[in-house]
Amino acid sequence: MPDSDTPRTTFQRVMLKISGEALMGDTAYGLHPPTVERIAREVKVVHDMGVEICMVIGGGNIFRGLSGSAQGMERTTADYMGMLATVMNALAMQSALEKLGVFCRVISAIRMDEVAEPYIRRRAVRHLEKKRVCIFAAGTGNPYFTTDTAATLRANEMACEAILKGTKVDGVYDKDPMTNPDAVRYDRITYDDVLQKHLKVMDASAIALARDNNLPIIVFSLDEPGGFRGILAGEGTYTTVHS
Repeated sequence: MPDSDTPRTTFQRVMLKISGEALMGDTAYGLHPPTVERIAREVKVVHDMGVEICMVIGGGNIFRGLSGSAQGMERTTADYMGMLATVMNALAMQSALEKLGVFCRVISAIRMDEVAEPYIRRRAVRHLEKKRVCIFAAGTGNPYFTTDTAATLRANEMACEAILKGTKVDGVYDKDPMTNPDAVRYDRITYDDVLQKHLKVMDASAIALARDNNLPIIVFSLDEPGGFRGILAGEGTYTTVHS
């Protein structure tokens, strides 16, 4: 349990969604161990606040199914390869968290019992109740669905109060802030506006699933030190996607 000096948190159970590219650091591909460790420390700080944490990590730093398909590979096979990449990232994050003393479980939608638990909802909920971080890997277990959709699905199944999407920018902008200095950041925006304006928050199916279940999405910068903790403490700069 958090001690009396720990700030009160906005949410008690959240889904943290990060891309596989977030684990690359300054490298061109793969995993950058210092970056993985930095993100793990951010997760530990929030975990120490008493927040129950689910995670979904993409696999784009290793293999992206859609790009593999675009190069001539059969789409279903490419997507399964992308799912396996997310398991590798999940295991790396699990190792980094356990080095910090945070109990963690990797839960895979594709059975691979030697390296991860199979997804069983009640068991996963029990892990959260025991204050273990649950990293959901292998997407939904089905091709044609992104890890954004997997994160939204698992967040609903786990009764998370919000999805926190860590990106390279501090919110949702009306255009790409990396190439447009005049881009305007939204403090709050509706699900329907995200869909109608084709803003790249999450894919359309993930946004629709969040909207239909009134699950807020909070977009923040994962590169900002303490950004994850700040949101849970009601601080920082971010965008909330809501109904």
